Formats: sequence, C-alpha cells, structure tokens
Amino acid sequence: MRTPAREIVFDESGRLAGRGAYVCASGDCLAIAITKGALGRALETPLPRAFLEDVAARGLITEDIGGGTRGKE
Repeated sequence: MRTPAREIVFDESGRLAGRGAYVCASGDCLAIAITKGALGRALETPLPRAFLEDVAARGLITEDIGGGTRGKE
C-alpha cells in the first residue's frame, strides 16, 4: 500500500491508512502483479527497490524482480 507520506509498504493487516491494492496471497500473483506493472499502476507510483527487497525477504516472491511501474526500471 501507499501511505499518505507516499511510502510503499507491505500491509498484511489491510488496516493502514493510504491507497491499497489487493493481491491474492499466492506469491505467483504478487510476482505477476509486479512484473506486469499492475501493482505500481494501482498504487499510482513506481515500486521502490526497498519494497521489492522486503517482499522477497518475507518469502512472498522467489525471483528477482525489477522495480518501476512496469517492472523494468
């Protein structure tokens, strides 16, 4: 989700204030949403490297995914 301070964070609870995007719990869905740019478009901002590293550290994605609105930056 994108917080009011425009930071991108992973919100498991779905209760933080800001603009959220629902993605199914499967890591494949999240990886697809990132690589195809759907998550960045839904949050209306490029995905920062720190967010991608956090998601990978949680074990939600297994592959190295680039950042950016289309996953190519």
